[in-house]
Amino acid sequence: MSENRIAVVTGGAQGIGYACGEALAEDGYTVVLADIQKDSVHAAATKLGRGAVGLPCDMTGEAQVAALFDTVAQELGPVSVLVNNAGVAEPGDFLDYDLATFRKVLEINLVSAFNATQRAAKAMIAAGIKGAIVNMSSINAQVAIPAIPAYCASKGGMMQVTKAAALALAPHGIRVNAVGPGSIDTAMMAGVNADPEAYKRAMSRTPLGRPGTAREVGDVVAFLASDKASYITGETIYVDGGRLGLNYTM
Repeated sequence: MSENRIAVVTGGAQGIGYACGEALAEDGYTVVLADIQKDSVHAAATKLGRGAVGLPCDMTGEAQVAALFDTVAQELGPVSVLVNNAGVAEPGDFLDYDLATFRKVLEINLVSAFNATQRAAKAMIAAGIKGAIVNMSSINAQVAIPAIPAYCASKGGMMQVTKAAALALAPHGIRVNAVGPGSIDTAMMAGVNADPEAYKRAMSRTPLGRPGTAREVGDVVAFLASDKASYITGETIYVDGGRLGLNYTM
């Protein structure tokens, strides 16, 4: 990897995104946290320290994404690592699921990641950087939950975009991988944590018997961004406590 050490993390104001930024900062990267939440992203960058920068950005806005990468290049240098983490779930009844909501989830979770990947890859190629892109997928790329159909579709798409990008960018020395979290103790799991029965069901299908932490996901992201993963591309690593290997529930 190049000596350039600039990492952009989308959806970086909290949860898994912030944990990714934290892990990358500890590995020596100057981290740019990008998030639609203006006040929160500035506060997160201040909390992270180590020269981290918080930039407000709606990742579904093509012009805003272009401006994000232009700002990073002008003020810090070309990006060498991109973490596409911005995402929403938007649960709802399958039969009544609104098409506008379905499109919104795909736009935020998948289309924005594709756009950011293109932008980052072009910047890396122009600067001669053999960088790394890590996409945030999910176990729901492979197993489905009927109440989150758009989320499942977006994460299945993320798995395939990861593979396609890995093949396209390999000649340039740019690696593209994904991480697929299972039940992680973040705001997205707050409803499950608050319901003892729901929590029990979730843990019954998690062989390690506990939720993962955001930092456990962040550490895998940092590994995939590092030279320790220099011969890994096009893969999705599942951080799920063994859930995908389980063929029954208690």
